[in-house]
Amino acid sequence: MHPAQDSAKVTIADVAREAGVSKGLVSFALNDRPGVSAETRSRILQVAGALGWTPSLRARSLSSKRSFALGLVMARDPEVLGSDPFFTSFLAGVETILAPQGLALVLSVVPDETTELQTYRTLVGDGRVDGVFLTDLRHDDARIPCLTELGLPAVTLGRPDQASPFPAVCIDDTHGVTETVRHLATLGHRQIAHVAGSASMLHGSRRRTAFTTAMRDAGLGDGQVVDTDFSIAAGADATRRLLSQAVPPTAIVFANDPMAIAGIGVARELGVSVPEDLSITGFDDIEFARYVYPALTTVGATPLVWGRAAATTLLALIRTGRSDDVELPAARLIIRGSASAPAPS
Repeated sequence: MHPAQDSAKVTIADVAREAGVSKGLVSFALNDRPGVSAETRSRILQVAGALGWTPSLRARSLSSKRSFALGLVMARDPEVLGSDPFFTSFLAGVETILAPQGLALVLSVVPDETTELQTYRTLVGDGRVDGVFLTDLRHDDARIPCLTELGLPAVTLGRPDQASPFPAVCIDDTHGVTETVRHLATLGHRQIAHVAGSASMLHGSRRRTAFTTAMRDAGLGDGQVVDTDFSIAAGADATRRLLSQAVPPTAIVFANDPMAIAGIGVARELGVSVPEDLSITGFDDIEFARYVYPALTTVGATPLVWGRAAATTLLALIRTGRSDDVELPAARLIIRGSASAPAPS
């Protein structure tokens, strides 16, 4: 047998010649089709391995009418997206499932929802993806009927507020918000504010509702809420406005970690000590949340695990035509140093 060749040049014809069989028989063996004896299949696979043969993605696509790629289209400001490590971790989780199988992820960042819908149509028309991830679910989300009409498999991150034919990978984030408010109330805080995410996104409005409900349950009224777009700049601006009030809050619950970390920076800039004068909490538990000073009290949303589960679910849907919803463990409060009892009045 000849030494292994450059895999970029090895073809089915090379394998057939070395094994002394037809190209058709090699194709059947390599694609695990019936009509090849176990002994012959084993010999062909050994020859292919020795020659360094690898499957052509283009050939696989033509023969199976698949693209061997999954898609993620996001209607977000690229600067906002780039500053949020949640998606870096989520994508890393997706890649741990796709990469070993030779699959690709097609990422497209678009300026608005109209362009987003058109992008899905283009992806389907060009045959570029076999399925997509739906993130940042919105109220009465137009993407769900669009993808249903296009016949494109999808998995949603979270459960939509409308009928959906797609499996959902869910995590209960309201529990973590409730735990946060209870923790702050137990510490003695009475003036607690919430820097919320976009109300147009289900997880933004869901966390806001959980905050208000927990405040009422603690006998603290509705609490003050400031809406943002989840960006670092908006979190910093919201903190500055809250601390400039005649009666500023003694604790702020942020809807994500980047905004909370920005809040710590603004507080220091204004001469407000964290946590002695102001307690701050976040959401997501991004990696460097534990390394800021003081370390951030936050809610762990395990984006890496979410990415793995979403990719596994979507691939099962594509391959078998069905996949069940997945319920991940509820997001829980992680207590660190950025929250403590309020200073005596």
